[in-house]
Amino acid sequence: MRWWSLPIVLALGWFVFTLTPFWALYGLSQAVQAGDTAYVERHVNFRTLRLSLIRQATAAARASTETTGTAEPRERIVDTAAALAIPLVETLVTPGTVVDLLDDGWPQSLDLGRNGAEAPPTQPRQGLRIEGIGRLLAFYLASEMRGFRTVVIPVPPNQGPERRFRVRLRLRGWTWRLVDIELPEDLRQRIAQSIAQAAERKPRGPRP
Repeated sequence: MRWWSLPIVLALGWFVFTLTPFWALYGLSQAVQAGDTAYVERHVNFRTLRLSLIRQATAAARASTETTGTAEPRERIVDTAAALAIPLVETLVTPGTVVDLLDDGWPQSLDLGRNGAEAPPTQPRQGLRIEGIGRLLAFYLASEMRGFRTVVIPVPPNQGPERRFRVRLRLRGWTWRLVDIELPEDLRQRIAQSIAQAAERKPRGPRP
């Protein structure tokens, strides 16, 4: 083998490696469409996902309280909102709810307050749907590799940031697992509104 063939081999090997998470993504999409919660449970790191969603929900709730005109002390509303974000995320991070969320980017099974959890009816929502191997090309072109072990993929790749979510896959051992879902903007806002409203309704406890 001539020396100049080594960079070509390395480039080809890297290209093949970058395809492996999309094979995992394809398997996950098939499980989502089939409602296979057992497969999802084996390929999702629920501990990492739970921590990420708690951070997202808490940050969205805190931002919401800044624009809410309320007579309650803002510090109490913020603290209460952060506390309420945890049980809400606990109901969101289950195999069944993750399937519900990945299916179209909106958890219909989760009650998010006054308007329910139904998606806005203006446009049909799209989620993790990969009808064939050729469809993976759009996901591949929109993805972002972060080092050797992490890839971030927008879902669906043709939607704007307000209506799409991003999944993060991480390689552990020989398996790519879903470790994070960056919620779409409209869902974060609905969660923030639900938490903020619950925080305002919660009775004030004795101050220490």
